Amino acid sequence: MYQSIITEVDDGVGILTLNRADRHNVLDRTLVAEMTAGLLDLDSAPEVRVIVLSSAGRSFCAGTDPAWVRETINGTPEDNLQDNRDLARLLATLAGTNKPTIARVQGSASGIGVGLIAACDIAFTTYDASFVLNEVRYGLLPAVAAPYLAAALGERHCRYYMLTAERFSGTDAYRIGLVHEMVPDEEQLDEAIGETVEALLKNGVNAMGACKSLLRALGGRPLDAAAMEETAQSATVAQSGTEGRQGMLALVEKRKPEWAE
Repeated sequence: MYQSIITEVDDGVGILTLNRADRHNVLDRTLVAEMTAGLLDLDSAPEVRVIVLSSAGRSFCAGTDPAWVRETINGTPEDNLQDNRDLARLLATLAGTNKPTIARVQGSASGIGVGLIAACDIAFTTYDASFVLNEVRYGLLPAVAAPYLAAALGERHCRYYMLTAERFSGTDAYRIGLVHEMVPDEEQLDEAIGETVEALLKNGVNAMGACKSLLRALGGRPLDAAAMEETAQSATVAQSGTEGRQGMLALVEKRKPEWAE
């Protein structure tokens, strides 16, 4: 079905794997389109409750395919704008899934590859991974990834790494908030992700999706009367829904909810 990705579902976990190992999983038009479609498919599948973004080979994602960049040099502004819109849509699709997303990061991540990590809800990496936002070195901007980078790293860290184009380590990625945990090797990477997946599968899938929607709605807004009302409305909707009512009943009866049994 796909040329550049592999999708699979295993016990409630949808896995989307970038499968251009020979090219260090650099993005081209095909990979961007397939990732967007694959994420939409996994997000809409009722059997999927968590999505893991993975990659084959030694690198997570080494940025944009040089062959695509070469086409851009001779492309029209209209064509280039459409390419950037497609990249923006990919990141928005990844960040906007109803299901929790986990980035499994090994090797290197460059440019838009770092943006993919920032757009995920949770990220894990190995000690030896490396990261770089190197667009300015070539007179370009990490523009479509900037909203997700700012949300994950904060503006101050973004200023440093986007302006210097300095490569940073897994330790630095953990320190600045790009990843949530780092481990020695890929075996322990899978173990750490497995533990987090196990925790996520105990939760109400609708509630997790609502949490994501609420955080997106409140992002950057002042805590004014309108924001407070939105939080109250969101809490009430969750309480009155089937999943919320089942969960509350399980709480008072001191048992696990049906979906966690």
